[in-house]
Amino acid sequence: MKILQINASARSAGANSTRLADAISARLLARNPGATLELRDLAAQPHPVLDEPALGALFTPAEQRTPEQAARVALDDALIAQVQAVDVIVLGVPMYNFGVPVQLKTWIDAIARAGVTFRYTANGPEGLLKGKKVYVALARGGLYRDTPADSQVPYLKSVLAFLGMTDVEFIYAEGLAMGADSASKAFAEATARIEEVVV
Repeated sequence: MKILQINASARSAGANSTRLADAISARLLARNPGATLELRDLAAQPHPVLDEPALGALFTPAEQRTPEQAARVALDDALIAQVQAVDVIVLGVPMYNFGVPVQLKTWIDAIARAGVTFRYTANGPEGLLKGKKVYVALARGGLYRDTPADSQVPYLKSVLAFLGMTDVEFIYAEGLAMGADSASKAFAEATARIEEVVV
């Protein structure tokens, strides 16, 4: 088993979402002897945003790209190859202003490429990143699960499924900013859930 952990917090150290993601990866490694873990910290290794020069590079035929354009596309190519090579993806996702961090959105923009990780067919779009298990560790200061204020889960379900990743497990730690007792309870419940669903 090859595991890829993506830490999407803007903080490289001390992030609650990373704490949860670490716990998921540790259990996967413990339960699957011989498994390997690759870590990508999007705060320590920021990926460039999808801007006009990046779009220009992506839409220029490979043989016509300038060296700068080729280098920009190669950055996305590396993330795509990393995802293609693994069996399990662990995402550590904090909630920032009701949405996913820009770090995670940039990663998604990099790995979503027509003809490579998805394609359009006569029957509609088809995701090409199939056969992968995804665990999403969600850390929130308030309580948002199953409410209209939770835009993260519907978005992540949609975009992951669009890319072919439909076997997704969401693990929540909520109420982390609502006092020590609330935070302790949240982590205890998340830990129990990890022990239940991570095999």
